[in-house]
Formats: sequence, structure tokens, C-alpha cells
Amino acid sequence: MSAEFSFQASFEAFTNQLAAVVFYAFSFNGVPIPLVMIWLISGALIFTFYLGFINIRGFGYAIRRLFAKPEAGSSGEISPYKALTTALSGTVGTGNIAGVAVAISLGGPGATFWMIMAGLLGMSTKFVECTLAVKYRQLNADGSVSGGPMYYIKAALDKYQLPWLGSALAVFFSIAVIFGSAGFVHVNQGFVQVQSVTGFDNAWLFGAIYAALIGAVIIGGIKSIANVTSKLVPLMCAIYLLAALIVIGSHLSAVPAALWLIVQSAFAPDAAYGGFIGVLIQGFRRAAYSNEAGIGSSPIAHAAAKTKDPVSQGFVGLLEPFIDTVVICTITALVIILTGAYQMQGLDGVQITSSAFATVFDWFPLVLMVALLLFGFSTVLSWSYYGLTGWRYIVGTHPRLTTLYKLLFCGMVSMGAVPSIMAVFDFIDSMIFLMAVPNILALYLLLPEVKRDLQHYWQQKITARATAGKPA
Repeated sequence: MSAEFSFQASFEAFTNQLAAVVFYAFSFNGVPIPLVMIWLISGALIFTFYLGFINIRGFGYAIRRLFAKPEAGSSGEISPYKALTTALSGTVGTGNIAGVAVAISLGGPGATFWMIMAGLLGMSTKFVECTLAVKYRQLNADGSVSGGPMYYIKAALDKYQLPWLGSALAVFFSIAVIFGSAGFVHVNQGFVQVQSVTGFDNAWLFGAIYAALIGAVIIGGIKSIANVTSKLVPLMCAIYLLAALIVIGSHLSAVPAALWLIVQSAFAPDAAYGGFIGVLIQGFRRAAYSNEAGIGSSPIAHAAAKTKDPVSQGFVGLLEPFIDTVVICTITALVIILTGAYQMQGLDGVQITSSAFATVFDWFPLVLMVALLLFGFSTVLSWSYYGLTGWRYIVGTHPRLTTLYKLLFCGMVSMGAVPSIMAVFDFIDSMIFLMAVPNILALYLLLPEVKRDLQHYWQQKITARATAGKPA
């Protein structure tokens, strides 16, 4: 047995054991329910009720805050809008294209309804995460900003006289985000689509070019990343949504029936989809993969926003699951349901979505290739910053150490197009969902503090509007 084969076998065995622990599930009526999903869903429900449905009553104000100019004297590196687009670039991706198709193929059209519900509840989680990320961020000696769950995890447990546990969990989160940041999945899926459309089959060359482009952006830090994503996110969303709306328009008369099917199937005890619980779990699971509410990734980007008040960025952050899941995922689902692509035999994941669009556009696989490349590229950019923040939390902010991380990251990206790395995919997924364990715990511990800050913020705004002679 060669050393290479022995290492690969050992790594796969370790990854299988790790995934079995992270995604441990108990059976309810024959449907496996992962405990990590219960952890995320229960958190979103509690945050929503405790904060008085901030996801609904704060929605209009969140839109106004998104386009407001940063207040004079605000600390931070990027505008609230760029913070949102950077965070969105980390969530809007293959989950919106392939993940929705998987949810519907496994859970039926009703899974769409529960994806929407998960997106709406996830808005409350994002509000709490992003508020805390800004509140507990730190200014570095070089003028940059560092923030995210690792900082508020430590602060939360310090308040409960458990500094040693806070330090341990903050480092644990940082390690998980470093390993979870590797862009294998997105590079690989981009290569697969390029290969199927163009016939190009040099995975190493594709990976090298991809890594070089990533390196050219991340060398400039969060400002450079934000400048790219602030332009790339609207562009990629526009390309994808325009094509989707044309498909929906071509089936406009069938839209009411499709919407009724989504609602009806969400509550129907259809054994073909594992019953009501099975449909619900599929919807919530894919929504969690898509918008990452509770995972703790995007608060790292929001921590860099130029703002005086943490709560204001919390409002901007709650728009993220709405755009990612409620809007983009729902439109993708309608395309798949209206065209009946989810009922086609022998198709899976992105193939279902591609076939759905191809019923109207014969050339759509080319558009999907561009969309996947843009989605994946922007996601890798954002996660490079998330991983760097975890890296700097552990090893420090020295420029040489920062450069070392960026070189290592680009090296990992260059190998992402090689197809025989499924064990690595499972490892990265496990790392990402492990982040949710200490993150949600800290959110619970600091939730009363967030509520007090929110009440104080609202009172300030009411007072300011009254002083200006405007109705409260």
C-alpha cells in the first residue's frame, strides 16, 4: 500500500466519522432529522419571537438603511451596502441553483414553502449576528477592522465568568472557518459546467487560472474584495433573474396553480416525500445551506461596515436571507416547478435547473456556466476573507502572516477543480456547520443585550424624528 493511498484512505475514514458526528440525525416517522438543523431552526424561532418579529417590522427601515450614507465619524472599512454585497456573495451561489433543485426533487414542490419560511426566520438570526459583529469588532494597528463570532463568543462567555471556555470556543470557531473557507466546491462545480459546455478538460490549468484571479483580488484585502463583489453580485443576480423571469413569463398562466401546489404540498402527508416532516426538513436544510443564517460566516463581512451604531448594520444584515432565499431561491423553484423539470428521470442538482431553463432557451447551459462561474468566484472571494479573519484571530495580524494565509488559500483553490476530492467536500461542509455550535450559543447568551440595544436605537430614532418635526 502506497503512502499516498494510505493517507487518502485515512483521510476519507476520518471525514466520514466527522460528518457522522456533525450531521448526526435521529429518526422521526422514518425521516432523519439532523440535530444541527434543530439547533439552527430553534434559534431562528426564538430570536424572531424574542425580538418581536424584527424580520417583519424592521424590513422597510432595513431597505432605507442600506442606501443611507455612513454617518460622519463612523469607524469601519466599507459602506453598509458593500458589506451586504460581500456577505451576499458568500451565500448566493450553487445553493440557489443546484440546492433548490435538490430540495424539490427530494421534498417535492412543498419544500419551497419551507425554504421561504426558513429564509424569513433566518432574517432575525442575521439581525442578531450582524449587530453583535459590529458591536464587538476590534480596530487593528494597521487601521483594518477585525470582527465576527470569534470576538462576540469570547465576550459572551467572559460576561458569564467563563473566560477559558470563551477563548477555547473562539479558537474552535476560528479553526472551523479557516478550513471551511477553502473554495473547493465552487471551483469544482464551475469546472464541471465549463467542461460540459465547452469540452475543456484540463482541471489543473482551470484551477491555476482561477487561483490567479482570486489572488489578484484578495491581495488588496476587504476593500478590494468589497469593490469587486459590489459590482459582481448585482451583475450575476441580474443575469440569472432575467433569464428566470423570462421562463416564468412564458408560463405566466400556470403561475397561480404552481403557487397553490407549493402551499398544498407543504402540508400534505405525501409518503413519496417522507411526509410532512420530510418536506419541512428538506426545505429548511437547503435554506440553511443557501443563506447560512446562524453559521456565523457573513457577520465577519458586516463587521467591516462603516457605521456608528451596531444595530443599524443589523438591519442591513437581515436583508441577506430575504434576497438569497425568499427571492432568488423562490424564483428558481418556480422555474423548476412550472417546467416540470423536477419530474424528469435521471437528472440531479444543477442538471434539473439547467433542463428547466433549456425548455425555453436551448443555449441556457452557456448562461448557467457564466452564472455558476460568477456565483462561485464571488463566494470564494468572501470566504477567503472569512478564513483570513479566523487566521488572524489565532496567529496575529502581522503582514507576513497575512500574506502567508493568502498564498496558502490560493494554493488550495488551485487544486479545487480536481474531481477526486469528495472527502474534502464533506470535510469542508462539516467545518462550516460546526461553526454554528458556538455561534448560536453566543447569540443566546447575548440576546437580552441585543434587545436592549434595539429598544434604545428605536427610541433614539423616534426622538430624532420628533425633533425634526416628522411623525414618529
